[in-house]
Amino acid sequence: MIRATARAIVLAASVALLGAAVAAAADGTAAEPATMPATVPATEPAVPTTVPGGIALVPVGAAAEPPPSVSFDGRPVMVLSDGAEWVAVAGVALGTDLGPHQLAVRDARGRSGSARFVVLDKRYAEQRLKVAPAQVNLSAKDLARVKREQARIRTALQSFSATSPAAAGVADLQAALQLLPPVGGPRSSSYGLRRFFNGEARAPHSGMDIAALTGTPVLAAADGKVIDTGRYFFNGNTVLIEHGQGLITMYCHLSAIGVMAGQTVRRGMVLGKVGATGRVTGPHLHFGVALNRVFVDPAWFLPPAPAASPP
Repeated sequence: MIRATARAIVLAASVALLGAAVAAAADGTAAEPATMPATVPATEPAVPTTVPGGIALVPVGAAAEPPPSVSFDGRPVMVLSDGAEWVAVAGVALGTDLGPHQLAVRDARGRSGSARFVVLDKRYAEQRLKVAPAQVNLSAKDLARVKREQARIRTALQSFSATSPAAAGVADLQAALQLLPPVGGPRSSSYGLRRFFNGEARAPHSGMDIAALTGTPVLAAADGKVIDTGRYFFNGNTVLIEHGQGLITMYCHLSAIGVMAGQTVRRGMVLGKVGATGRVTGPHLHFGVALNRVFVDPAWFLPPAPAASPP
């Protein structure tokens, strides 16, 4: 969850910076955002840091000025106000190179600039399995279908409405980035998990699996607009919602879909029901969160899971 402690105060320069960092986890478990150093030399301004699969919160201008336009790798980036500054909220893909990166910034007067952040290392879990080849190698027909569906999802992820998920103010910035858990239940830390079948790598897991019984209502994580629904080969019955400035949530393996593309939804509205459609071994919800067209770890946006009740 994004917390107020993510805000770093650069005392030497008397400038407030908003940043987020995650400690590298050798065991692949989820890690919480860490607070940046409170004091830095005036000649070496604080730079926000993050990890692959995380988000970069990068100051990009004073809130007294109109909001700038920001992009990362040519993709538009969400910009919100924390009351004092405009803050770019950029998703960092799992495959992003470690080290310094730059956001392209253009202010309301058309002047171009950049804002820097650093990507740190984080190790995600791996799983190596030996299975019958027929269980992992798709037929030509299924492979063609998967490619069509992947292109369809990429198109959906390009959705970027001008609507802001929140108004100005620190509390609203925090609220804009905190989503409602779509279902209750145990959450896996499987985001980023890479499976190897018979020694061949598959794409890392791009979301969070939440255990729930078939038929459990699935709720919209925030206000937004349904940008696509459908039955996919791997994802099964799926709903995608855009919540403003490219913040997109995805709900997969549903037993039933209760909304239509183009429909406006409100936070907490029932979208469908948990199921086991698509390529799964049992009922659960695959919950995905994307920013600037890349899926990031949903744990950044959810409140802590409730502690398990003692036996």
